[in-house]
Amino acid sequence: MTVTNARLAETRSQTDQNLLRGVIEALAPLERLAGSDGEREAAEWIAARLNQAGAPAGVDEERFDDGYAGMIGRLAAIAAAAGAVGVSGHGRRLASGVAAAATALIADDISNGLRPWRKATMERKPTWNVVAEAGDPAAERTLVVMAHHDAARTGQIFDDTVQKLLGEHLPGVVERIDTSLPLWWPLLAGPASVAVGTATRRRKLAVFGTLASALGAAVMADIERSPVVPGANDNLSAVAVLVALAEALQRKPVQGLRVVLASCGAEEVLQGGVYAFCQRHLAPLDREQTWMLNLDTVGSPGLVLLEGEGAIVMEDFFDRTWRDLIVAVAERERIPMRRGMRARTSTDSVVPSRMGIPTACLVSINRYKGLSNYHQMSDTPEKVSYPTVACAADLAEALVRELAAPEQSSRSERR
Repeated sequence: MTVTNARLAETRSQTDQNLLRGVIEALAPLERLAGSDGEREAAEWIAARLNQAGAPAGVDEERFDDGYAGMIGRLAAIAAAAGAVGVSGHGRRLASGVAAAATALIADDISNGLRPWRKATMERKPTWNVVAEAGDPAAERTLVVMAHHDAARTGQIFDDTVQKLLGEHLPGVVERIDTSLPLWWPLLAGPASVAVGTATRRRKLAVFGTLASALGAAVMADIERSPVVPGANDNLSAVAVLVALAEALQRKPVQGLRVVLASCGAEEVLQGGVYAFCQRHLAPLDREQTWMLNLDTVGSPGLVLLEGEGAIVMEDFFDRTWRDLIVAVAERERIPMRRGMRARTSTDSVVPSRMGIPTACLVSINRYKGLSNYHQMSDTPEKVSYPTVACAADLAEALVRELAAPEQSSRSERR
Protein backbone atom coordinates (compact mmCIF):
# COMPACT_ATOMS: atom_id res chain seq x y z
CA MET A 1 0.00 0.00 0.00
CA THR A 2 1.18 3.56 -0.67
CA VAL A 3 -1.30 5.40 1.54
CA THR A 4 0.22 7.82 4.07
CA ASN A 5 -2.75 10.01 4.97
CA ALA A 6 -3.10 10.52 8.74
CA ARG A 7 -6.89 10.77 8.46
CA LEU A 8 -7.00 7.21 7.13
CA ALA A 9 -4.87 6.12 10.09
CA GLU A 10 -7.38 7.83 12.37
CA THR A 11 -10.21 5.67 11.02
CA ARG A 12 -8.20 2.47 11.35
CA SER A 13 -6.22 2.74 14.59
CA GLN A 14 -7.57 0.64 17.48
CA THR A 15 -4.98 1.18 20.21
CA ASP A 16 -5.95 3.63 22.97
CA GLN A 17 -4.30 6.89 21.97
CA ASN A 18 -4.56 8.23 25.52
CA LEU A 19 -2.28 5.41 26.64
CA LEU A 20 0.26 6.34 23.99
CA ARG A 21 0.02 10.01 24.84
CA GLY A 22 0.54 9.29 28.54
CA VAL A 23 3.81 7.42 27.90
CA ILE A 24 5.20 10.12 25.62
CA GLU A 25 4.18 13.01 27.86
CA ALA A 26 5.72 11.36 30.91
CA LEU A 27 9.13 10.86 29.28
CA ALA A 28 9.52 13.90 27.01
CA PRO A 29 10.47 16.32 29.84
CA LEU A 30 13.52 14.18 30.68
CA GLU A 31 16.75 15.26 28.97
CA ARG A 32 17.79 11.87 27.61
CA LEU A 33 21.23 12.43 26.13
CA ALA A 34 23.05 9.13 25.57
CA GLY A 35 24.88 8.12 28.74
CA SER A 36 23.18 10.73 30.93
CA ASP A 37 21.25 10.46 34.18
CA GLY A 38 18.15 11.38 32.20
CA GLU A 39 18.60 8.40 29.92
CA ARG A 40 18.96 6.12 32.95
CA GLU A 41 15.86 7.63 34.58
CA ALA A 42 13.88 7.06 31.38
CA ALA A 43 15.02 3.43 31.20
CA GLU A 44 13.92 2.83 34.79
CA TRP A 45 10.54 4.46 34.11
CA ILE A 46 9.99 2.32 31.01
CA ALA A 47 10.91 -0.88 32.86
CA ALA A 48 8.48 -0.05 35.66
CA ARG A 49 5.72 0.75 33.16
CA LEU A 50 6.26 -2.52 31.27
CA ASN A 51 6.16 -4.44 34.55
CA GLN A 52 2.87 -2.71 35.31
CA ALA A 53 1.61 -3.85 31.90
CA GLY A 54 2.35 -7.49 32.70
CA ALA A 55 5.69 -7.82 30.90
CA PRO A 56 8.48 -8.61 33.41
CA ALA A 57 11.22 -6.10 32.64
CA GLY A 58 14.70 -5.23 33.79
CA VAL A 59 17.38 -2.70 32.96
CA ASP A 60 20.78 -3.82 31.66
CA GLU A 61 23.57 -1.35 32.33
CA GLU A 62 25.93 -1.58 29.37
CA ARG A 63 28.88 0.37 27.99
CA PHE A 64 29.16 2.20 24.69
CA ASP A 65 31.85 4.16 22.89
CA ASP A 66 30.78 7.78 22.81
CA GLY A 67 31.13 9.64 19.54
CA TYR A 68 29.14 11.14 16.67
CA ALA A 69 29.20 14.91 16.14
CA GLY A 70 32.24 16.05 18.09
CA MET A 71 34.40 13.14 17.04
CA ILE A 72 33.45 13.35 13.36
CA GLY A 73 33.86 17.12 13.44
CA ARG A 74 37.41 16.75 14.72
CA LEU A 75 38.24 14.40 11.87
CA ALA A 76 36.85 16.94 9.41
CA ALA A 77 38.95 19.64 11.07
CA ILE A 78 42.06 17.46 10.72
CA ALA A 79 41.31 17.10 7.01
CA ALA A 80 40.87 20.88 6.70
CA ALA A 81 44.23 21.44 8.38
CA ALA A 82 45.84 18.89 6.08
CA GLY A 83 44.30 20.68 3.11
CA ALA A 84 45.68 24.02 4.24
CA VAL A 85 49.18 22.50 4.44
CA GLY A 86 48.81 20.77 1.06
CA VAL A 87 47.52 23.89 -0.69
CA SER A 88 50.56 25.81 0.52
CA GLY A 89 52.70 23.45 -1.56
CA HIS A 90 54.46 21.81 1.37
CA GLY A 91 53.97 18.22 2.48
CA ARG A 92 51.45 17.31 -0.19
CA ARG A 93 51.95 13.57 0.28
CA LEU A 94 51.50 13.80 4.02
CA ALA A 95 48.45 16.05 3.59
CA SER A 96 46.91 13.61 1.12
CA GLY A 97 47.51 10.66 3.42
CA VAL A 98 46.05 12.42 6.45
CA ALA A 99 42.95 13.52 4.52
CA ALA A 100 42.49 10.03 3.08
CA ALA A 101 42.71 8.55 6.56
CA ALA A 102 40.16 11.05 7.87
CA THR A 103 37.81 10.17 5.00
CA ALA A 104 38.12 6.45 5.70
CA LEU A 105 37.61 6.87 9.45
CA ILE A 106 34.49 9.00 9.00
CA ALA A 107 33.06 6.58 6.44
CA ASP A 108 33.75 3.62 8.72
CA ASP A 109 32.13 5.27 11.74
CA ILE A 110 28.92 6.44 10.10
CA SER A 111 28.54 3.00 8.46
CA ASN A 112 28.76 1.11 11.77
CA GLY A 113 32.11 -0.39 10.82
CA LEU A 114 35.04 -1.35 13.03
CA ARG A 115 35.25 2.19 14.47
CA PRO A 116 38.94 2.19 15.44
CA TRP A 117 39.09 5.98 15.87
CA ARG A 118 36.06 6.03 18.16
CA LYS A 119 37.45 3.20 20.27
CA ALA A 120 40.89 4.77 20.49
CA THR A 121 39.91 8.35 21.25
CA MET A 122 36.46 8.43 22.86
CA GLU A 123 35.30 7.76 26.39
CA ARG A 124 33.35 4.61 27.20
CA LYS A 125 30.15 5.55 28.96
CA PRO A 126 27.26 3.69 30.58
CA THR A 127 23.97 3.27 28.80
CA TRP A 128 20.82 1.49 29.85
CA ASN A 129 18.83 -1.05 27.82
CA VAL A 130 15.33 -2.06 28.88
CA VAL A 131 14.42 -5.69 28.17
CA ALA A 132 11.00 -7.20 28.91
CA GLU A 133 9.37 -10.59 28.30
CA ALA A 134 5.87 -11.16 26.97
CA GLY A 135 4.07 -13.89 25.09
CA ASP A 136 5.03 -17.53 25.71
CA PRO A 137 8.41 -17.68 27.51
CA ALA A 138 8.80 -21.40 26.68
CA ALA A 139 8.24 -21.00 22.94
CA GLU A 140 11.00 -21.86 20.48
CA ARG A 141 10.21 -18.92 18.23
CA THR A 142 10.94 -15.33 19.23
CA LEU A 143 9.81 -11.94 17.96
CA VAL A 144 11.89 -8.99 19.19
CA VAL A 145 10.14 -5.63 19.09
CA MET A 146 12.66 -2.86 19.61
CA ALA A 147 12.70 0.89 20.20
CA HIS A 148 15.19 3.36 21.67
CA HIS A 149 14.65 5.93 24.41
CA ASP A 150 17.62 8.33 24.24
CA ALA A 151 17.28 11.69 22.48
CA ALA A 152 19.51 13.60 20.08
CA ARG A 153 21.02 17.05 20.08
CA THR A 154 19.60 19.50 17.60
CA GLY A 155 21.57 21.75 15.22
CA GLN A 156 21.11 24.13 12.31
CA ILE A 157 21.68 21.31 9.82
CA PHE A 158 18.36 19.75 10.83
CA ASP A 159 16.31 22.72 9.67
CA ASP A 160 13.84 21.29 7.15
CA THR A 161 12.92 24.49 5.31
CA VAL A 162 14.51 23.39 2.03
CA GLN A 163 12.79 20.01 2.16
CA LYS A 164 9.44 21.69 2.71
CA LEU A 165 10.03 24.08 -0.21
CA LEU A 166 10.85 21.15 -2.49
CA GLY A 167 7.73 19.35 -1.35
CA GLU A 168 5.53 22.39 -1.95
CA HIS A 169 6.94 23.32 -5.37
CA LEU A 170 8.00 19.93 -6.79
CA PRO A 171 5.62 17.40 -5.20
CA GLY A 172 5.76 15.06 -8.20
CA VAL A 173 9.54 14.87 -8.08
CA VAL A 174 9.54 14.26 -4.33
CA GLU A 175 6.93 11.53 -4.73
CA ARG A 176 9.12 9.61 -7.18
CA ILE A 177 12.18 9.63 -4.91
CA ASP A 178 11.99 6.70 -2.50
CA THR A 179 15.58 6.86 -1.22
CA SER A 180 16.38 9.73 1.12
CA LEU A 181 19.09 12.19 0.18
CA PRO A 182 22.67 11.15 1.09
CA LEU A 183 23.20 13.68 3.88
CA TRP A 184 26.60 12.28 4.84
CA TRP A 185 28.09 12.48 1.36
CA PRO A 186 28.80 16.25 1.44
CA LEU A 187 30.70 15.79 4.70
CA LEU A 188 32.80 13.04 3.14
CA ALA A 189 33.35 15.07 -0.04
CA GLY A 190 35.51 17.60 1.81
CA PRO A 191 38.25 15.28 3.16
CA ALA A 192 38.10 13.13 0.01
CA SER A 193 38.64 16.20 -2.18
CA VAL A 194 41.61 17.22 -0.05
CA ALA A 195 43.10 13.76 -0.42
CA VAL A 196 42.67 13.65 -4.20
CA GLY A 197 43.48 17.32 -4.83
CA THR A 198 46.75 17.32 -2.92
CA ALA A 199 47.82 13.96 -4.34
CA THR A 200 47.23 15.06 -7.94
CA ARG A 201 48.33 18.69 -7.47
CA ARG A 202 44.89 19.96 -8.43
CA ARG A 203 44.91 23.09 -6.34
CA LYS A 204 41.28 24.13 -6.92
CA LEU A 205 40.03 20.72 -5.82
CA ALA A 206 42.26 20.84 -2.74
CA VAL A 207 41.01 24.33 -1.87
CA PHE A 208 37.41 23.21 -2.31
CA GLY A 209 38.06 20.21 -0.07
CA THR A 210 39.71 22.37 2.58
CA LEU A 211 36.78 24.78 2.72
CA ALA A 212 34.21 21.96 2.64
CA SER A 213 36.02 20.14 5.46
CA ALA A 214 36.10 23.29 7.56
CA LEU A 215 32.38 23.76 6.96
CA GLY A 216 31.72 20.15 7.92
CA ALA A 217 33.69 20.63 11.13
CA ALA A 218 31.63 23.73 11.93
CA VAL A 219 28.35 21.88 11.33
CA MET A 220 29.38 19.05 13.65
CA ALA A 221 30.57 21.53 16.29
CA ASP A 222 27.18 23.24 16.14
CA ILE A 223 25.45 19.91 16.81
CA GLU A 224 27.82 19.10 19.68
CA ARG A 225 27.00 22.32 21.55
CA SER A 226 23.25 22.37 20.76
CA PRO A 227 20.56 21.40 23.29
CA VAL A 228 18.95 17.97 23.53
CA VAL A 229 15.55 17.68 21.86
CA PRO A 230 12.44 16.36 23.68
CA GLY A 231 12.40 13.40 21.27
CA ALA A 232 8.66 12.73 21.37
CA ASN A 233 8.49 11.39 17.83
CA ASP A 234 12.13 10.23 17.82
CA ASN A 235 11.74 7.95 19.61
CA LEU A 236 9.23 7.99 22.45
CA SER A 237 6.58 7.17 19.86
CA ALA A 238 8.13 3.70 19.58
CA VAL A 239 8.49 3.33 23.35
CA ALA A 240 4.76 3.98 23.61
CA VAL A 241 4.16 1.14 21.14
CA LEU A 242 6.10 -1.25 23.40
CA VAL A 243 3.86 -0.36 26.35
CA ALA A 244 0.70 -0.67 24.28
CA LEU A 245 1.81 -4.07 22.96
CA ALA A 246 2.58 -5.30 26.48
CA GLU A 247 -0.88 -4.29 27.64
CA ALA A 248 -2.52 -5.94 24.62
CA LEU A 249 -0.72 -9.22 25.36
CA GLN A 250 -1.68 -8.97 29.01
CA ARG A 251 -5.35 -8.68 28.04
CA LYS A 252 -5.18 -11.43 25.45
CA PRO A 253 -2.10 -13.68 25.87
CA VAL A 254 -0.57 -15.73 23.06
CA GLN A 255 1.02 -19.18 22.99
CA GLY A 256 3.75 -20.44 20.68
CA LEU A 257 5.73 -17.22 20.45
CA ARG A 258 8.12 -15.55 22.86
CA VAL A 259 7.99 -11.77 22.58
CA VAL A 260 10.94 -9.65 23.70
CA LEU A 261 10.22 -5.95 24.17
CA ALA A 262 13.44 -3.95 24.13
CA SER A 263 14.25 -0.25 24.32
CA CYS A 264 17.93 0.47 23.76
CA GLY A 265 19.98 3.43 24.87
CA ALA A 266 22.59 5.48 23.04
CA GLU A 267 21.02 5.05 19.59
CA GLU A 268 21.50 8.70 18.73
CA VAL A 269 25.31 8.40 18.77
CA LEU A 270 24.96 6.25 15.62
CA GLN A 271 24.16 3.06 17.50
CA GLY A 272 25.47 2.40 20.98
CA GLY A 273 23.38 0.24 23.30
CA VAL A 274 22.08 -2.05 20.56
CA TYR A 275 25.48 -3.76 20.23
CA ALA A 276 25.39 -4.94 23.84
CA PHE A 277 21.71 -5.92 23.50
CA CYS A 278 22.44 -8.06 20.47
CA GLN A 279 25.42 -9.73 22.11
CA ARG A 280 23.58 -10.44 25.35
CA HIS A 281 20.08 -11.27 24.12
CA LEU A 282 20.09 -12.01 20.37
CA ALA A 283 23.31 -13.95 19.82
CA PRO A 284 22.13 -17.01 21.85
CA LEU A 285 18.88 -17.31 19.86
CA ASP A 286 18.18 -19.65 16.94
CA ARG A 287 18.30 -17.31 13.94
CA GLU A 288 15.96 -19.60 12.01
CA GLN A 289 13.33 -19.02 14.70
CA THR A 290 13.83 -15.32 15.43
CA TRP A 291 12.44 -12.12 13.90
CA MET A 292 13.24 -8.48 14.61
CA LEU A 293 10.84 -5.55 14.29
CA ASN A 294 12.49 -2.21 15.01
CA LEU A 295 10.34 0.88 15.46
CA ASP A 296 11.97 4.27 15.05
CA THR A 297 10.09 7.57 14.81
CA VAL A 298 6.56 6.31 14.15
CA GLY A 299 4.77 9.54 15.05
CA SER A 300 4.70 11.31 11.66
CA PRO A 301 1.47 11.19 9.59
CA GLY A 302 2.29 8.16 7.41
CA LEU A 303 3.57 4.75 8.47
CA VAL A 304 6.44 3.35 6.35
CA LEU A 305 8.17 -0.02 6.15
CA LEU A 306 11.81 0.60 5.21
CA GLU A 307 13.50 -1.80 2.82
CA GLY A 308 17.03 -0.89 3.91
CA GLU A 309 19.39 1.80 5.04
CA GLY A 310 22.98 2.91 4.56
CA ALA A 311 24.85 6.15 5.14
CA ILE A 312 27.19 5.36 2.23
CA VAL A 313 26.38 1.94 0.74
CA MET A 314 22.71 0.96 0.79
CA GLU A 315 22.04 -2.33 2.59
CA ASP A 316 18.63 -3.95 2.36
CA PHE A 317 17.59 -5.61 5.59
CA PHE A 318 18.11 -9.33 5.85
CA ASP A 319 15.22 -11.51 4.59
CA ARG A 320 12.70 -9.91 2.27
CA THR A 321 10.10 -12.60 3.08
CA TRP A 322 9.78 -11.16 6.59
CA ARG A 323 9.01 -7.74 5.13
CA ASP A 324 6.57 -9.34 2.68
CA LEU A 325 4.73 -10.93 5.60
CA ILE A 326 4.48 -7.57 7.37
CA VAL A 327 2.96 -6.00 4.25
CA ALA A 328 0.48 -8.88 3.92
CA VAL A 329 -0.61 -8.51 7.55
CA ALA A 330 -0.95 -4.73 7.19
CA GLU A 331 -3.13 -5.16 4.10
CA ARG A 332 -5.26 -7.81 5.78
CA GLU A 333 -5.76 -5.59 8.84
CA ARG A 334 -6.34 -2.51 6.62
CA ILE A 335 -3.50 -0.64 8.27
CA PRO A 336 -2.29 2.16 5.93
CA MET A 337 1.43 1.68 5.30
CA ARG A 338 3.88 2.51 2.55
CA ARG A 339 6.81 0.32 1.51
CA GLY A 340 9.68 0.60 -0.95
CA MET A 341 11.56 3.42 0.79
CA ARG A 342 15.20 3.37 1.87
CA ALA A 343 17.03 5.66 4.29
CA ARG A 344 20.48 7.25 4.13
CA THR A 345 20.44 7.64 7.91
CA SER A 346 21.07 4.80 10.34
CA THR A 347 18.89 3.06 12.92
CA ASP A 348 19.51 0.20 15.32
CA SER A 349 18.10 -2.14 12.65
CA VAL A 350 21.42 -2.52 10.83
CA VAL A 351 23.06 -4.43 13.70
CA PRO A 352 20.66 -7.42 13.95
CA SER A 353 20.30 -7.45 10.17
CA ARG A 354 24.05 -7.94 9.78
CA MET A 355 23.78 -10.84 12.24
CA GLY A 356 21.50 -12.63 9.77
CA ILE A 357 18.32 -12.13 11.76
CA PRO A 358 15.21 -11.34 9.67
CA THR A 359 14.85 -7.62 10.31
CA ALA A 360 12.30 -4.97 9.50
CA CYS A 361 12.09 -1.32 10.45
CA LEU A 362 8.93 0.75 10.78
CA VAL A 363 9.28 4.52 10.54
CA SER A 364 6.94 7.32 9.47
CA ILE A 365 7.00 10.31 7.14
CA ASN A 366 5.18 13.57 6.57
CA ARG A 367 3.91 14.99 3.28
CA TYR A 368 7.44 16.05 2.35
CA LYS A 369 8.78 12.52 2.88
CA GLY A 370 10.63 13.69 5.96
CA LEU A 371 10.52 12.68 9.61
CA SER A 372 8.34 15.22 11.38
CA ASN A 373 10.35 17.56 13.65
CA TYR A 374 13.44 15.39 13.20
CA HIS A 375 16.15 16.43 15.69
CA GLN A 376 14.37 19.74 16.31
CA MET A 377 13.25 21.34 19.56
CA SER A 378 9.71 21.19 18.15
CA ASP A 379 9.70 17.38 18.57
CA THR A 380 7.20 17.64 21.43
CA PRO A 381 4.26 15.41 22.48
CA GLU A 382 1.58 17.70 21.02
CA LYS A 383 3.22 17.45 17.56
CA VAL A 384 3.00 13.64 17.42
CA SER A 385 0.51 12.00 15.05
CA TYR A 386 -1.06 9.61 17.56
CA PRO A 387 -3.21 7.77 14.98
CA THR A 388 0.00 6.71 13.21
CA VAL A 389 1.55 5.53 16.49
CA ALA A 390 -1.63 3.60 17.19
CA CYS A 391 -1.44 1.96 13.75
CA ALA A 392 2.15 0.91 14.48
CA ALA A 393 0.95 -0.67 17.73
CA ASP A 394 -1.93 -2.40 15.92
CA LEU A 395 0.47 -3.80 13.33
CA ALA A 396 2.93 -5.02 15.96
CA GLU A 397 0.15 -6.84 17.80
CA ALA A 398 -1.18 -8.34 14.56
CA LEU A 399 2.31 -9.63 13.72
CA VAL A 400 2.62 -11.23 17.15
CA ARG A 401 -0.66 -13.06 16.69
CA GLU A 402 0.26 -14.05 13.12
CA LEU A 403 3.55 -15.61 14.21
CA ALA A 404 1.99 -17.23 17.27
CA ALA A 405 -0.87 -18.95 15.44
CA PRO A 406 0.08 -22.65 14.92
CA GLU A 407 -1.78 -22.87 11.64
CA GLN A 408 0.27 -19.97 10.31
CA SER A 409 3.71 -21.28 11.28
CA SER A 410 4.58 -22.85 7.93
CA ARG A 411 3.66 -19.63 6.13
CA SER A 412 5.46 -17.26 8.50
CA GLU A 413 8.71 -19.12 9.08
CA ARG A 414 11.66 -17.88 7.05
CA ARG A 415 12.60 -20.14 4.17
